[in-house]
Amino acid sequence: MKFLFIRFSSIGDVTQAVSIAAHIKNHFPHAEIHVLTKQEFAFLFDQNPAVHKVWTLQKTDGFKQILQLSQILSKENFSHLYDSHNNLRSNIFYFLVRADHKLQRSLFRIKRFLLLQFRINLFEKPFSGQRDLLKPLEKWGIPFQLPVAPQIFLKQEAIHEANQILKAAHIEKFYALVPSAAYELKRWPLSHFEKLIELNPDKKFVVLAGPTDHFTKPLSRFPNVLNLTGQTSLMTSAALISKSEQVIANDTGLLHFSEQLGKPTIALMGPAPFGFPSRPSTVILQKDLACRPCSKHGQGPCRNSQYQACLTTITPQEVQKYLIS
Repeated sequence: MKFLFIRFSSIGDVTQAVSIAAHIKNHFPHAEIHVLTKQEFAFLFDQNPAVHKVWTLQKTDGFKQILQLSQILSKENFSHLYDSHNNLRSNIFYFLVRADHKLQRSLFRIKRFLLLQFRINLFEKPFSGQRDLLKPLEKWGIPFQLPVAPQIFLKQEAIHEANQILKAAHIEKFYALVPSAAYELKRWPLSHFEKLIELNPDKKFVVLAGPTDHFTKPLSRFPNVLNLTGQTSLMTSAALISKSEQVIANDTGLLHFSEQLGKPTIALMGPAPFGFPSRPSTVILQKDLACRPCSKHGQGPCRNSQYQACLTTITPQEVQKYLIS
């Protein structure tokens, strides 16, 4: 048996999709499993023992490159092809790459429309990103069961770099803070992060964020904070998360890194309805508001009279209750 599964984006969804390989391998231990993803996300799979080969597309690749890669993939003689993305690019591969058995993940467009426009929720509760990616495989006789963590496997260089960062800062035990997210509405207020730090002067915190997340700068004023905003690659960030006591994160890619590494995590879930964490190691904090969800990805606009109430009403004291001592 030879499988190909496809997932191009986003970082959070691709991170949740890493479980697909182990899920197939657990049921078909002799299967050969290939992955097709964007080049920038290949690092999530290239150390995975369940993955035989990673195929990639560049951001700039057009139809000509897609057609060429489809022809190459067709020669691999896959027995099974699973399009776990179901967008325009993945559809092209789905239809052009030869395979004996093909499967596409449903986008449940009618259900999504009813949820986002009329607050009629016909989805299975609770929302689970990994469940939604794995359950379609039941059509191939693979019963749903979430593979045990870790599902992200780190390169030694990233582990070494993380160790050097912590050694230079004289940090051994710490908590990772992830204050960013793709959209501002998905971010727990920075003032709440500040208050959480103030409530825990005896704890060390490491801030992980991207190079454009300049709004995290005020966190540097705390003596018990190492602010690494824009200073680490995604893989080094993953290595730092693996060494943390616990992760406090918004609904973003590093939240799913933490979950796939099996780390205790506090997930601050705001306006977006899909892709919720799935593992028992994750505490999900959210507010049951009539306006939630307000948009597919959390891009807004906010419809509550209290701006961003879904996250502002999650207090630092509430998060404090779930901090590991």
